[in-house]
Amino acid sequence: MFQKILIANRGEIAVRIIRACREMGIKTVAVYSQADSEALHTQLADEAICIGPAASSASYLNMERLLSATIASKADAIHPGFGFLSENSKFAEMCEKCHITFIGPSPEVMAKMGNKSEARRTMQMAGVPVVPGTKEAVYDAQKGLELAEKIGFPVMIKASSGGGGKGMRVSEGPEDFEENFKTAQMESVKGFGDDAMYLEKYVRNPKHIEFQILADKFGNVVQLGERDCSIQRNHQKVIEESPCPVLTPELRERMGAEAVRAAKAAGYENAGTIEFLLDENRNFYFMEMNTRIQVEHPVTEMVSGVDIVKEQISIAAGLPLSVKQEDIRLEGHAIECRINAEDPAHQFRPCPGTLGEVHLPGGFGVRIDSAVYSGYEIPPYYDSMLAKVIVHDKTRAGAIDKMRSTLGELILDGVTTNLDFQYEILNHPDFREGKFTTAFIETHFPQRG
Repeated sequence: MFQKILIANRGEIAVRIIRACREMGIKTVAVYSQADSEALHTQLADEAICIGPAASSASYLNMERLLSATIASKADAIHPGFGFLSENSKFAEMCEKCHITFIGPSPEVMAKMGNKSEARRTMQMAGVPVVPGTKEAVYDAQKGLELAEKIGFPVMIKASSGGGGKGMRVSEGPEDFEENFKTAQMESVKGFGDDAMYLEKYVRNPKHIEFQILADKFGNVVQLGERDCSIQRNHQKVIEESPCPVLTPELRERMGAEAVRAAKAAGYENAGTIEFLLDENRNFYFMEMNTRIQVEHPVTEMVSGVDIVKEQISIAAGLPLSVKQEDIRLEGHAIECRINAEDPAHQFRPCPGTLGEVHLPGGFGVRIDSAVYSGYEIPPYYDSMLAKVIVHDKTRAGAIDKMRSTLGELILDGVTTNLDFQYEILNHPDFREGKFTTAFIETHFPQRG
């Protein structure tokens, strides 16, 4: 097992990893930018090293500085968390060359599955259902238009690299294709340094279902059930839950088996997520694979009882999975709400500032993943998420009621948040009845979508 791990991240995920390491008896090294000198993760880790100024490009995305900090601190491994360099195959390769363990898949597999065109091709060869679309990367709008007309409009234009809703546009027909293609491509170049795009048939009003998988170095692969991530705005998730309220046991088993097949086809190791679209006729299609831990991993942990971060670390250290598929029993229902420092009344613009009174709720079946505290100054340079509120109950209705109660106790004074908007979603009858797709927010809250 590792003696010391450097966490190449910040915020609540850095705190989450530190806590897992502490329970495993592993020392931790936090890295921070000058803007994060007072951040909670720097205070909880055994060591903390400043790696540069506030800009992510000069700190959390600076590979050389991260590797230098790892070598200087004599850490054995790097955990990338999510975001930043977590899906950067070049960074994983640099770690390998420096004899530092990257807690994630190999650089080769990460590159293959991180490139959406290549991932689609891999899934098609394995027989996993895939949304109809291009087999090769597309770089030119005119060529893209020819392919889009063969696929049939509407089409989704997507960046081959990256995620988080960047580099994505829906084209309804030939008249808007070129503008949407070029806009998405510019976003991809700016966000991921890659102008490769791909096209797929746009599935209207689907559910966004993802399966958590774990795979070790011995060929063992398990799936820990699904998460329904359909409550989104601008392709960014707002509320996640497990299990999905509309999956039958038979459909869950089929989708889970395809998720395992997908991971095996990729030669995958460590924690990952297979994402599917589920259409109105209950047909499902592979969308993409995330080669890292997800923001919403806590809901899976709550229903499965498996600590995904600890499994990541153990797998990277060369140990077999601690569970077999037959050991996994999903119990109850879990929901996660992302609480962001943003103003829903003004296009969700970020609202950095200094927190006054902070009260994080607790109680039976309540979990808060956060890195905030009273007096904490929220920097304007990074993601606006302040906390993830997760609840677990025997039933979905019970989990919704528990979440409403928990949010009512949450206090984050000093900044504007999306807390009230979360209430609006939880109280909507269609949400309570499980009748929602990815179009839920734009349909019911058009001024917010």
